[in-house]
Amino acid sequence: MFDQHLILLRRASRWSRPTKRGIVLGVDFALSIVAAIVAYSLRIGIWVIWDPALAKLIALCSTLFLPIFAAYGVYSAIFRYAGSGMMRTILYAGIAYGLVLGTIVALGIFEGIPRTVGLIQPLIFVSLVVVSRLMMRYLMIDLLGKLGFEGEIKTLLIYGAGNAGQQAANAMRSDPAIRLLGYIDDDERLHGQRLDGLPVFHSEALPDTLQRYAVTDVLLALPRISRSKRHKIVQRMENLKLRVKTLPPMKDIVDGRVSLSDIRDLEVEDLLGREPVAPNELLLGRTVVGKTIVVTGAGGSIGSELCRQILKIGAEHLVLFEMSEFALYAIEKELRATKAQTGSRIGISAHLGSVRDATLLERLLERYRPNTIYHAAAYKHVPLVEANPLEGIRNNVLGTLTLVERAVKYGVADFILISTDKAVRPTNVMGASKRASELVVQAFAERYPEIRLSMVRFGNVLGSSGSVVPLFRSQIASGGPITITHRDVTRFFMTIPEAAQLVIQAAGLARGGEVFVLDMGESVQIIDLARTMVHLSGLTIKDDKNPDGDIEICEVGLRPGEKLYEELLIGGSPQETKHPRIMMALEDRLPLEKIQAAAEVFVQTDDGAVAIEVLRELVPEFVARQASPKRA
Repeated sequence: MFDQHLILLRRASRWSRPTKRGIVLGVDFALSIVAAIVAYSLRIGIWVIWDPALAKLIALCSTLFLPIFAAYGVYSAIFRYAGSGMMRTILYAGIAYGLVLGTIVALGIFEGIPRTVGLIQPLIFVSLVVVSRLMMRYLMIDLLGKLGFEGEIKTLLIYGAGNAGQQAANAMRSDPAIRLLGYIDDDERLHGQRLDGLPVFHSEALPDTLQRYAVTDVLLALPRISRSKRHKIVQRMENLKLRVKTLPPMKDIVDGRVSLSDIRDLEVEDLLGREPVAPNELLLGRTVVGKTIVVTGAGGSIGSELCRQILKIGAEHLVLFEMSEFALYAIEKELRATKAQTGSRIGISAHLGSVRDATLLERLLERYRPNTIYHAAAYKHVPLVEANPLEGIRNNVLGTLTLVERAVKYGVADFILISTDKAVRPTNVMGASKRASELVVQAFAERYPEIRLSMVRFGNVLGSSGSVVPLFRSQIASGGPITITHRDVTRFFMTIPEAAQLVIQAAGLARGGEVFVLDMGESVQIIDLARTMVHLSGLTIKDDKNPDGDIEICEVGLRPGEKLYEELLIGGSPQETKHPRIMMALEDRLPLEKIQAAAEVFVQTDDGAVAIEVLRELVPEFVARQASPKRA
């Protein structure tokens, strides 16, 4: 019998909206009659099913409520999602209906209807309508939606009992895969209280609460929380096997509504990035607004984000230059889609090629006559450049030299080299070649002061193609182990959007020859990063203390040229700038003639060892480091 009722309910849930709306109207019509009978009977003191005065009251109520409720949008709502918004709509419609009915009855137009019935009937009717909507919601969501569900059911707690948390709870009630237990909140006054029937637990007892109720998922419904606070919350859950999810920032939650599509897994980027600093609009616009801009390496992690930011700020023309066909195709397609969505009028051109191709660069710069060049093209993968030193040196050093020479020839106003922290006291060919690239730009800046040639140096960006983050993600997805080179390795990290935005602002500060250094915050131990990513995946670390864990972390030894830690400054005492997260370094320079002589060797030799020796003459602080053996 129960199964038959369930089948009928499921069939009803598939009816068309006009059919459902007609049924709801019929139910409300019946409730209006019931409310009239009850109100009339209460007023005269005996139960009356029918008499002339009651018939007039029923006709009056049935005639009035429908146009008033329809005008207030009561029948425009989706009934299965009846919540506080729908209840407010019914309340406002009920007040309007009560005022009209009460006025008509009070005027004595309909003989025999007691005046107080004009107040009693709307109260009873609105109450019955609210109850009917709640019952409808229960039947369609709590009963129909979850009975018979055969998939995995997640046991979830919402961290944050504020508006965002309550909206998220409302969105989750219709999901049969979620069993919502309640809220966790830092406010002691809410402990033991109930919100919409769900209990609120205090955050001090977070680990005990999670274990006691066998929670599998926690949703951080704290869109305004700082990253440091979010990190502390996650750390308190590190030893528990659960998944952590989050809502987008408050600025992305439109009109106060939260849907299940807004909820996503908490990523390590949410924990390691810093709190955003409002950008300086003048600095952002100086090298972008109304300019023709070339971005080399436009398909890479930093290059592509520079293109996105430039499109958002508003240049006149953006020229994408990239040697990877697929990377260029992907970023051009994305930018054109964004341009169509936003109505931007910026011109976009895409060109395949290498920065070492002088003829191609001549044609490109002569055609577009750019105002600004952001040079992000480089070989940056340390082990690959270490294994192919001559190609790495030619691409990074000769490519920069070739591009700068053409930029000077065609009167580019601003040239910005994207550099790396590995250029500081380098221990590998990649870092040394990037330091030599900096020296190229500095030498030309000294020779041609009318052009603003500058460099921006920073560390790792989260999620880039060469970052450990995507590597760890893939290793976790395949069941491990996670491989780290050394448990003491530390690195600076920054989100890609923040890095690109700071690069553009640093370009706005340039006067010529500066090495700008981005404030990367505190360095992060790679082994801690690996542990955090495992915990965020709802898994546990497998080690001596927990042999039944899910993911093992293994040390494989430092790779050739790899350092335990990175630096951002060659010298000390960096100068402050107008931006709190951009510093300016004062570093030694080389004459242009010495750099050009070294470049001749890089062009002519086919011996990587010879090229490395010449590179050492340019960068005397370059001390190659051999790989360390794997720990037992």
